[in-house]
Amino acid sequence: MVIVQNDCFSLAQICSSGQCFRMSNYNDKSHHNRYRLVALDRYLEIEQKDSLISFDCTQEEYDTFWKTYFDMETDYDAVIAGIDENDTYLMTAAAYGRGIRILRQDLWEMLISFIISQNNNIWRIQDGIRKLCDRYGEKKISVGGTIYYCFPTPDVLAGVLLEDLNACGLGYRSKYVLEAADCVCHGRFDLEQLRAMDYGAAKRELLKLHGVGAKVADCICLFALHQTEAFPGDTHINKVLAAQYPNGFPFARYQKNSGILQQYIFYYDLNH
Repeated sequence: MVIVQNDCFSLAQICSSGQCFRMSNYNDKSHHNRYRLVALDRYLEIEQKDSLISFDCTQEEYDTFWKTYFDMETDYDAVIAGIDENDTYLMTAAAYGRGIRILRQDLWEMLISFIISQNNNIWRIQDGIRKLCDRYGEKKISVGGTIYYCFPTPDVLAGVLLEDLNACGLGYRSKYVLEAADCVCHGRFDLEQLRAMDYGAAKRELLKLHGVGAKVADCICLFALHQTEAFPGDTHINKVLAAQYPNGFPFARYQKNSGILQQYIFYYDLNH
């Protein structure tokens, strides 16, 4: 067990911020602050009481994986302190969602997950990804005996028939998932090369894939490549920008923190 204290950390807010789809809470009274998640080939149970976060893992696993995954070395207080104090809307949104952190998630998983996410709701996204992993991911058993499934690899998904993939409830997105898997599996889309690109180049490259529009590309850049200048725009965000920033959001002021601030705006608007 590893216990960490951090005032800018909320499992509940991270889980419901729309960036991760394989994290869930226990939904019972005795464990209402306890969550479980799968990332790459790892399973974690994590609990929070006020600002104390308990990671059910070894110190080595926390230091080598989960500390980076939860972006624990970024000072989110400093990000919030840099907000224009005259921007009362953004100050309020940041105070409301200050426990959100930008997770450093797997690029391949985020590519497929956000293809599935387009024009979809959270429950259906999570259900579709769960079925995808249960059917095509590698089966694992945690130290505590929990059975879980890794995210399916590109070569495995590339060999799945469209009608079989449709059984996961992905709808029209199934064909985009298969095409992306085929492109990655056969070298027509290079994930390693994408990791080496800056934000602009990475977004342009992602837009070459069928089923990847501007919002999906920005989500992948933000939540997988950790390019925090990426600012995913959807109906919620665009309405906020029109109402609160008629002259445009001050990207020049916030630059690489813009994506973090977008998460505060998204979460605040979603819950109001």
